[in-house]
Amino acid sequence: MKKTSITNELARDRNRAAVDRTLMAWIRTALAMIGFGFAVGKLYDTLEKTNPDQVTDPLHSALIVGEALIALGVLGLLAAVIQHSQILKIIENEQFIYRPPRALPMIVATLLLMIGVFAFVSILL
Repeated sequence: MKKTSITNELARDRNRAAVDRTLMAWIRTALAMIGFGFAVGKLYDTLEKTNPDQVTDPLHSALIVGEALIALGVLGLLAAVIQHSQILKIIENEQFIYRPPRALPMIVATLLLMIGVFAFVSILL
């Protein structure tokens, strides 16, 4: 029978809690991006319906930005859930080997930067 160390188990518990807090932060971030993208898309839709004769944005850039934010929120949340389950498996492993997680925040920040640049350029046109 294998003897478990209370110190190790408490450390695992703290790590599990940290992983859960990180997932909750990703849920809040994704919800904000999805909500903001939905609001931008609905605002564009409402403005287009109130002025159907005025075509001021032939690219429909506001709609593209809204859809991109929704997609980024959904994909970011999906990646966070996958990363969460992978980290939990690593924590539960008796032979713990540290592997740094993928840079999910950097990927999402880069994609959000690209959406912002697109929005900025579309406003200038």
